[in-house]
Amino acid sequence: MKTTILVIEDETQIARVLKMELEYEGYRVAVEHDGASGLKAAMESEADLILLDVMLPGISGIEVLRRLRKTNKKTPVILLTARNATWDKVAGLDHGANDYVTKPFEIEELLARIRACLRNSEKVETNENPSLLSVEDLIINTETREVTRAGQPITLTPKEYDFLVYLILNKNKVVTREKIIINVWGYEYEGETNVIDVFIRHLRQKVDTNFSFPLIHTVRGIGYTIKEKNGENHNKN
Repeated sequence: MKTTILVIEDETQIARVLKMELEYEGYRVAVEHDGASGLKAAMESEADLILLDVMLPGISGIEVLRRLRKTNKKTPVILLTARNATWDKVAGLDHGANDYVTKPFEIEELLARIRACLRNSEKVETNENPSLLSVEDLIINTETREVTRAGQPITLTPKEYDFLVYLILNKNKVVTREKIIINVWGYEYEGETNVIDVFIRHLRQKVDTNFSFPLIHTVRGIGYTIKEKNGENHNKN
């Protein structure tokens, strides 16, 4: 069965190009041109991924995303934003967007991010229990995006959540920084190289601090791992 992508974009020319390029790549594509019809399609369809423009007539893209995430936590959403719309990017990520691209964008970059989001979604769905991921006493409910350790709730940003899910899907394995960038950010990161270190520090503070033993470890010169207590010992920072 073909992967279905829902495009919610009010600029007719951009929507037409996206539909043509995505269908050429083998995807099934549905298109909506305003916030109200886009929200209805997002809520009622079984799209595998949504491309969502932020600047929509009627209901904004951010509001569409906010309402969608109340009932649908799983479908990957990539925002289409203006180049300098920093607030839109931050708001979108905080409301549960998986990624964003800025206009004008190269279609190759967008396709790469789509593939990365779909890979992450498939990994969760093919897990033995797709709604429940765990390592030791850390539990993630992927249906509700709730995270707990030893029964205590942990609040994460959407990107911290994606990072932690990726680590758990590869628990007891060492993942390189390059693989983290590709699978969590979904494209060749061009910003500061210490972005992963910053996110690891935030995750450790939330996931490991004040608990009896650490779960997240650094493998010097290679990358990171989240492991059970009976896993191999690794150096940690």
